[in-house]
Amino acid sequence: MRLLLGVLAGQRFDAVLTGDPSLSHRPMRRVTEPLKLMGAQIKGRDNGNFAPLMIHGGKLRGIEFDNKLSSAQVKSALLFAGMYAEGKTIIREVVPSRDHTERFLRASGASFRIDGETLAIEKTEKLQPLSARIAGDISSAAFFIVGAAMTPGSDVVIYDVGLNPTRTGMLDVLKRMGARIEIQVQETMPEVLGTIHVWGTRLKGTGIKHSEIPSLIDELPVLMVAMALAEGESLLSGASELRVKETDRIHSMVQNLKAIGASVEELPDGSLIRGVEVFHGAEVDSFGDHRTAMSMGVASLAARGTIVVKNTDCIATSYPSFLDDYHHLLKS
Repeated sequence: MRLLLGVLAGQRFDAVLTGDPSLSHRPMRRVTEPLKLMGAQIKGRDNGNFAPLMIHGGKLRGIEFDNKLSSAQVKSALLFAGMYAEGKTIIREVVPSRDHTERFLRASGASFRIDGETLAIEKTEKLQPLSARIAGDISSAAFFIVGAAMTPGSDVVIYDVGLNPTRTGMLDVLKRMGARIEIQVQETMPEVLGTIHVWGTRLKGTGIKHSEIPSLIDELPVLMVAMALAEGESLLSGASELRVKETDRIHSMVQNLKAIGASVEELPDGSLIRGVEVFHGAEVDSFGDHRTAMSMGVASLAARGTIVVKNTDCIATSYPSFLDDYHHLLKS
């Protein structure tokens, strides 16, 4: 929805964007406010903060914007709108966010450049056709990467997965925890992709700080599962953005981990986790969030007893074949 707002901001017609209850509770002001400054007309609940959103675009002008949230979605929406705007759109970000959009803009000939912490785009009349492989989503692969890393005796290979350096923070954290991971890069343009080989072992606790969050924001729920089993103490901080995802993922993961016997304390921007040897069976809830649901499925790999995850229809939001792949790996 946030990306489409950027594209629609440049179109001279009316459009309405809506979504399921989860998406309709996601804050959109972070995108709609700068788009309004560029000249787009946007209406919706809470002054354009929640869907449904009506947008009328066209006659945009470039702006300067500080991407303080290090949000790739906000940045990408403004870059898309900037291709339709008169003048230059300049975006600054001290902590780099994911750069998928920038890679494809460069590959397709947009009037775009990067200079240190500053991104600039100008009106682009025409993009060049390109042929590119779309890498497998590392956020989806993360559940099996973490599951293998935290389960002694595991041996899992994942092919054709995205290895974009702005997305592989999870691998750095797991290596810091003692995970044995080998990476082979097979392609680099416009996206980096390759093979990840993971062997399981008992992990050690670590800390995750604010500067790392943009490169692993979606992987934090399943990393919390690994931390809950790791030897020693782990501290997750600077992750307040997790509270405005499909659900409050800090709260949902802390509640569910406690239910299965983990030692975890909820903090305003993260959690303090002390590792346990094993989880126990319990009934937990997805809270309507696909990543929470899949993370608790991964937790069952280390449980004595059965973990029942309620309300798992949400998994189809991002990974419809998750359960099939999960059972396939268990059998192999």
